[in-house]
Amino acid sequence: MSTRPTDIRIRKQSRLLQLVYADGQVWELPFELLRVWSPSAEVRGHGAGPGTLQTGKKEVLVTGAEMIGNYALKLTFSDGHDSGLYSWEYLWDLGEHQDDYWQRYLHRLEQEGGRREAGPQEHS
Repeated sequence: MSTRPTDIRIRKQSRLLQLVYADGQVWELPFELLRVWSPSAEVRGHGAGPGTLQTGKKEVLVTGAEMIGNYALKLTFSDGHDSGLYSWEYLWDLGEHQDDYWQRYLHRLEQEGGRREAGPQEHS
């Protein structure tokens, strides 16, 4: 089975990246989830550890998507973030384990006092 989608749609109104696969599987990944779990060094950090907690991303939009070779998708977000390369395998993993990723993010926000909504210092 290939983890490369056969169709990719950016659904701005519902804030979802829709990925359709040859076997009929469809993942709908919220823009916020994609942004806070970006595979970039800015988010993940440069070594071991949890990386940088992303806050204020509830209203973030995907403003662009570019295919990178045959292996990844580069997403551009309305907050200017554009350095994450989302491999097909990573996007599949996000889709398959979306609930787990979401719960881990919400737990970390709670533990560290973060918020999904943008505050006065955060602009999405």
